[in-house]
Amino acid sequence: MAINQWEQAEPGVKRKIHDPGKQMMVMEVAFEKGAKGSAHNHPHEQITYCIAGKLAFHVGGKEVVMKKGDSLHIPSNAVHGVTALEDSQILDIFTPLREDLLDVN
Repeated sequence: MAINQWEQAEPGVKRKIHDPGKQMMVMEVAFEKGAKGSAHNHPHEQITYCIAGKLAFHVGGKEVVMKKGDSLHIPSNAVHGVTALEDSQILDIFTPLREDLLDVN
């Protein structure tokens, strides 16, 4: 993955990872209405902030609807996924670094 460049992540979903720090990182994600972020989990703690739009997050078997200005904590290892209810944009903040998303050279 290239840093500070948009890339296609899933159908209707693109992401851009910003320059990471030593222990945390930020990723911007844009969704077309109806696009889905597949259910997954990771050992990283995550905070998601909704910049625009409306999304339905599924975290640990519960649904949370987010709109502009809302934030959501996703605990380490929690299974989570999302569906965009309208065109939307979020910021995901991770700690520690998501090495699986970074170019490692």
